[in-house]
Amino acid sequence: MALGLGWTVHGDGKAPPLGEAVAPEERLSWPRTVGIGAQHVVAMFGATFVFPLIMGLDPNLAIMMSGVATIIFLLIVQGKVPSYLGTSASFVGGVFAVRAAGGDSGDVVGSILIAGVVLALVGLLIQFAGVRAVNKVLPPAVTGAVVMLIGFNLAPVAAGIYWPQDQWVALATMTFVIVCALALRGFWARISILLGLVFGYLLSILLDVTAGQITSPDGTGEVVTRDRINFDSVGQADWFGLPEFTAPSFSFNFALLVLPAVIALVAENAGHVKAVAEMTKRDLDPVIGRAVFADGVGTVVATSVGGSPTTTYAENIGVMAATRVYSTAAYYVAAIVAILLGLVPKFGALINIVPGGVLGGITVVLYGMIGLLGAKIWKENRVDFANPINLVPLAAGIIIGIGNVTLEFTDTFLLNGIALGSIVAVAAWHLARAVAPAEMKAALTREGAHPAAGTSFGHGGHEVSVVGADRVDVTERNVGGREVSADPSSVDRVTGEEYRLPRDPGETRDR
Repeated sequence: MALGLGWTVHGDGKAPPLGEAVAPEERLSWPRTVGIGAQHVVAMFGATFVFPLIMGLDPNLAIMMSGVATIIFLLIVQGKVPSYLGTSASFVGGVFAVRAAGGDSGDVVGSILIAGVVLALVGLLIQFAGVRAVNKVLPPAVTGAVVMLIGFNLAPVAAGIYWPQDQWVALATMTFVIVCALALRGFWARISILLGLVFGYLLSILLDVTAGQITSPDGTGEVVTRDRINFDSVGQADWFGLPEFTAPSFSFNFALLVLPAVIALVAENAGHVKAVAEMTKRDLDPVIGRAVFADGVGTVVATSVGGSPTTTYAENIGVMAATRVYSTAAYYVAAIVAILLGLVPKFGALINIVPGGVLGGITVVLYGMIGLLGAKIWKENRVDFANPINLVPLAAGIIIGIGNVTLEFTDTFLLNGIALGSIVAVAAWHLARAVAPAEMKAALTREGAHPAAGTSFGHGGHEVSVVGADRVDVTERNVGGREVSADPSSVDRVTGEEYRLPRDPGETRDR
């Protein structure tokens, strides 16, 4: 069907045999589809409510609107790209900048709404002009720099706001997340952030009972003696009801602070579509523009009522890798479950009391992962930093972004941090390319995607290639007549024989 709402039953409706997979337009029996949809809810859940908490937005509303945005996305892409739209991490730095400049939640969601409109327009541009047009404006060298400064700009937030609230719980939570991400496998490793949050939550309760109250800075920075976790608001909350909506307010200055996130979202959505294309063995390049547009529309709809920005989620792509089920029917189930959860205020209150120390342990991992994904984009696209075109302007942009440098135009208009760093990275790179000598420009043509590299920038750092029964297998591609393996830097478990790429087109190497 045109909207991708007609599903045929795959085989006998049971789990697909080894070597087979359930296509997006297929489904298993409805009980099994509901079960897989529940897995998608668990996979998206941790980050979808952690990031609203960090941004000072309502996590219950964010979860509900993520379901609405997912349905919108699936309808716009006509069921060709199975994906879940959870809360985007790319806006966190911009949101902190808005709040630091005196903005409230209305200013935050209004600014993100404007960015959503811009993202939708970029999606239309990609759809009609092709992906190459965007790549010329935002080459991997620039995209990686913007992603990096978005993540690392947030380091003072984790270190100065969350971690000091309970340093030992933060340290324990961080350690638990790291151990889970590395010691566990498959689906469980992908939800290490959620597991870490549950661990920190329970640890805080245990310490309140055994060690008593803690004296430390609270969220405002004031040193107080208090319980680590207080359930009074949970007891007062209703079981059923609407979440609290926030009307957006609009400011050009605030919008500039969050617009750099659009660059990251374009890269993120394109990468996720590429990953799904690999898994489903289909050419989805013609749908990339539609997917970016759909994400923009989802963000606009979500923030119009006070929800969080959205993006396609790599964790849910991981669920597809583990189950070999790419059915969009499972995503509709997940979306409906998320909407229903948003109608339970008591559930939202339970989320809102997550201790600051727990968030401290989680954010040091999350923010660092966002930053390092910028380096991963450079690596996968073989960006040459021996070339001054890449080195000089991007170095300046990154330091401006991470150091929160401010450029003041008037008393009411200034640029700083992520916004200024992103503008410098993009504009100065193109300026450097324009004035550089011919040999430096020629060197840029030798860059490009590593033939065996992944293409995804995910907020959680997970990528996928070819589906295996319980793992992600090596994606083998032909390079100059040779088979090469998937990018070994992928966070996912990779199995199969590895081959090193030749250093240059003239070099050969036997297996």
